[in-house]
Amino acid sequence: MEKQTGIGGAADGAGPSRKLRIPATCGPAAGEALDSPSGSHVEWCKQLIAATISSQISGSVPSDAPSRDGKVSKRLNLRNLPVLRDGKQVQMDQDQVPLVPGETIQAVAKEVMYICPFSGLVTGTLTITDYKLYFASLERESPFVLDVNLGAIGRLETISVLNHGENTRGLELVCKDMRSLRFAYQKEQSQPEVVDVLAKHAFPLSNGLPLFAFLYKEEFPVDGWKVYDPTAEYRRQGLPNESWTISKMNCSYEACDTYPSVLVVPTSIKDDDFRRVAVFRAKHRIPVLSWIHPESQATIVRCSQPLVGPSDRRCKEDERFLQTIMDANAQSHKLIIFDARQSSVADTNKAKDGGYESESFYPNVELNFLEIPNIHVMRESLRKLKEVVFPTIDEVHWHSAIDQTHWLEYIRLLLAGAVRIADKVESGKTSVVVHCSDGWDRTAQLTSLAMLMLDSHYRTLRGFQVLVEKEWISFGHKFAARVGHGDENHANSERSPLFIQFIDCVWQITRQFPAAFEFNELFLITVLDHLYSCLFGTFLYNSEQERVAKEVQSKTVSLWSYINSQPEDFTNPFYVDYEHHVLYPLASSRHLELWTSYYTRWNPRMRPQMPVHQTLKELLILRAELQRKVEELQREASHSLSSSSDHTSSPTHTTGTPLHTTV
Repeated sequence: MEKQTGIGGAADGAGPSRKLRIPATCGPAAGEALDSPSGSHVEWCKQLIAATISSQISGSVPSDAPSRDGKVSKRLNLRNLPVLRDGKQVQMDQDQVPLVPGETIQAVAKEVMYICPFSGLVTGTLTITDYKLYFASLERESPFVLDVNLGAIGRLETISVLNHGENTRGLELVCKDMRSLRFAYQKEQSQPEVVDVLAKHAFPLSNGLPLFAFLYKEEFPVDGWKVYDPTAEYRRQGLPNESWTISKMNCSYEACDTYPSVLVVPTSIKDDDFRRVAVFRAKHRIPVLSWIHPESQATIVRCSQPLVGPSDRRCKEDERFLQTIMDANAQSHKLIIFDARQSSVADTNKAKDGGYESESFYPNVELNFLEIPNIHVMRESLRKLKEVVFPTIDEVHWHSAIDQTHWLEYIRLLLAGAVRIADKVESGKTSVVVHCSDGWDRTAQLTSLAMLMLDSHYRTLRGFQVLVEKEWISFGHKFAARVGHGDENHANSERSPLFIQFIDCVWQITRQFPAAFEFNELFLITVLDHLYSCLFGTFLYNSEQERVAKEVQSKTVSLWSYINSQPEDFTNPFYVDYEHHVLYPLASSRHLELWTSYYTRWNPRMRPQMPVHQTLKELLILRAELQRKVEELQREASHSLSSSSDHTSSPTHTTGTPLHTTV
């Protein structure tokens, strides 16, 4: 295979109080009309952003104090905030709120003020459905619309609003997608309590309600649940063979309740040995094959940590199991184990009955620690990043502030680890075993990234979906725990942005190899948006067993149904299928950058006026037109040559020349 070298949850914790303010330049100046040239920027901001980040108000911000209902309460002074436009209230017909099939309106609040850091106060109507929060301003000509799916809300906070009467209530929505929204509204007996209705449907599982995915009734021409067939995917890799077999020993999830029902295991291992190895591995997650090299037969195997404990327990069956994995590859007489953890943490785990493989007990095994921090460190890193990018940007200290979050450093560690894995398999022709503690977080990050580098199939639109379904969803990444779908317990220590990190790493690779991926940036952002939305069933629950029990495939819609029904929106116009090429991205800090299109997208000053995906879509149309013209010219030339007197023929191409950049 040819090598290609690259070229140059959620953060819901409350952070320390900061003094934030709405810049005076964001709203119209005194005596300035909104339809003036200077005021047009405000209108542009209002139309550009689908949802806007919030701001603390200028002046001192007192310490957070708990309110009677147990929620964090903050005091907010609205006296000096500019109001965008006075006017008569426009009665909103509920039919004006766009609803997806199965969605119903739960509450409507009039004369609600949205506190926008770029445009000041916006007065309008707030509609709460069982899927989203929909705010529409009172202006008819250029209305401001805010559309936020409730699944993106991490927590709700009540805010004390000053100078607007005793009945005025304040509400802050702290979201999982790097934004927060603030509203002020009048509490009236004739209206339902906004906070109660919002909390009920933003956190349905905590209130005895189903996730909205089970109510969503959209029908698509493509069935996304058929994207991933594990047996078909393993057969694409050339399995089974004499060394590996496709096993259904876990068909009822009795061997391991967090593994998929279909596994690839060594042919020579007996059932009794499987059971003993399962007892010796954390959560019974035995070593199983994820990917096999089509030429060398070197494999990527994933599992959890061995339970050696402080007394260095041994398991002869486990030692033979790894020896069998090594022997299945005739190209190498060594097996490389990549332990994703920091070595100090692995030692701590060993003291608590976990641990790692001893090179003294596992002959011909080389153990490498990749020194990647745990889920709690990653959660804190994203929290810090949110403080830097939200709600205001400090231009002077931008680079140093980003550096202090360590977010890009952790992205670098993941990419560097995946490159090492891919290189051992490709160049070293050596089989590798990858694990962390339980084998469902950092393990999934590393195996999927390495497979993306090694196998061009996973760089296609459908192939990437298979990769996510296989390495993340079927192998038991705890999406429900890490994202907190429908759960109001925002302080749960299980939450962590592991999947966001993976998608960020993919984006970093696409920057270095812009023609090697069939999908575009909009696809990656859409996947992350629906990681939270609970509109589709794709990312719900923690394991395949749970999804089967909840009948997810028969009762919900797959995200891939939506994606694959309109693939032109998510296709990279520069894509060229570099089949059998291995990508080696440069995993150094100087080649990585913050993914501003995702992390800072709610700030209109950080985005281009013309969305990039729109430009790419236009390029796809242009490419199709050019290819069609090329084909017409070729047919004309062929016809002309065939009818010429000398009957001279020349070869023609049946397809147009692809337009692409060089990798």
